[in-house]
Amino acid sequence: MKPKSYRKKSSRRPDKAPKPLAPDPLATQVVRNVLTELPGLLAVAVVDVASGNSLASHTNSPAINPATAATFNAEVVKLKQKAMTALQLSDETIEDILITLSSQLHLLKITENGERFIYLVVNSLDTNLGIAREVLRAQAHQLETHTGLAA
Repeated sequence: MKPKSYRKKSSRRPDKAPKPLAPDPLATQVVRNVLTELPGLLAVAVVDVASGNSLASHTNSPAINPATAATFNAEVVKLKQKAMTALQLSDETIEDILITLSSQLHLLKITENGERFIYLVVNSLDTNLGIAREVLRAQAHQLETHTGLAA
């Protein structure tokens, strides 16, 4: 009989946020731009999908930690990408993901290549979703244009 291993198995769930990276200048500018256009936001971050790292972030709410949220939301994006592959939706891309809470909207705007996304949290009572989506669309385009990701 083989001895039982008592080593802790690694979890597939991200239990804590990864160590923060040095801020990315372009991501920092995108966060500033979103904050300028949506000053009443609760939180915003630019996130690397593969690592789950927040490249730049800002919060107006002590209850929301954008770095922690980035990690978990990167998992949401990766799982949706896997689901699309399993469903053989090869001609489709994720544009954005909207999560509606009782008093908040969480919007994830994914870049065209799917490598980064902008994470936005706003109060659902005082934010126009159409305007928020347009602001994120323009800023995601800026991420693609300035990093050579645009088609």
